[in-house]
Amino acid sequence: MSAPAPVLPDSPQEPAKQWERRTSRDRSQALRRTVQFAFLALNIWIGVEFYYFVRQFESGGAVFNVSRPPGVEGWLPIAGMMNTKFFLLTGQVPKVHPATMVLFIAFLLSSFVFRKAFCGWLCPVGTLSEYLWKFGRGTFRRVFFLPRWLDIGLRSLKYVLMGLFAYAVASMPPVAISEFLESPYGLVADVKMLDFFRYMGVGAAITIGILAIASIFVQNFWCRYLCPYGALQGLAALLSPLRITRVPDACIDCAKCAKACPSRLPVDVLVQIRSAECLGCMECVAVCPAEGALDMAVSRRWKVRPWVMAAGVVAIFVGIVAVARITGHWHSPIPNELYQELIPRVHEFSHP
Repeated sequence: MSAPAPVLPDSPQEPAKQWERRTSRDRSQALRRTVQFAFLALNIWIGVEFYYFVRQFESGGAVFNVSRPPGVEGWLPIAGMMNTKFFLLTGQVPKVHPATMVLFIAFLLSSFVFRKAFCGWLCPVGTLSEYLWKFGRGTFRRVFFLPRWLDIGLRSLKYVLMGLFAYAVASMPPVAISEFLESPYGLVADVKMLDFFRYMGVGAAITIGILAIASIFVQNFWCRYLCPYGALQGLAALLSPLRITRVPDACIDCAKCAKACPSRLPVDVLVQIRSAECLGCMECVAVCPAEGALDMAVSRRWKVRPWVMAAGVVAIFVGIVAVARITGHWHSPIPNELYQELIPRVHEFSHP
């Protein structure tokens, strides 16, 4: 008959973690939505104004009398890279489309200071992408996540695209940049962009439709996998002094932060989020129930409140644009007479 099994002493149980429930109301997402929709409205207004600007030359000037909004150049990011390179190598602000360089620098600076804030707070395409997947989640009660191996592979595509554009710009000497922007195509590149949407081909419409549908079912499909501008902003954000910072002693391991993160980052297990995929949206901070467990911060002692994020992002954008306007580097000095000659013939100009 076998001996009875020895009775082991009760193993000591870890004491329950003491934590304090957060009582202050988080306003980060209300502030972010305000900034997002204000910037989206600004872009819609610029688009409508630019449309009427173009129409006045298509109609021979008999219909409208509208000034060209320089802000439309924010939709020419490649020209922004070209003009920024031209400025860095020559010390001269380009005469054609100077606003595209101004906005390129403003958006890059906002992501450097405030952790990819352009994508999470300002970008109108990012805003539409975010609310498409939130619409899908609200309608179908879920969003889909690709397998890890496929997710990582697809995420590299935006960096490949960014690299191709960066290589093309890097290979152009300042003289070639100047000649390109002062060519008929370069002068009306913004009009060509408008016509892409006005006279969209079947292939382009199908592609945009597929991207929109994919964005409903897969979280941030365009931004996560394909946007080269977002890839560049992410690289700038890697140098940002700000980080989502978790305090393990205050954390209760509920994992709500990781579930809320639109970039699917493991916020609940890391002390700091250093990934280029972090949008600086603060959604993880908004859902955290424990006081002092999660914050956007430079260090544990220097926390950045949501109103500072909102005010800072807007201040960088408004401030840089204001300096450009005051110094005369905002408006492109293309006379209306030249627009009157080029816009009716815009379909004749192809990429040099």
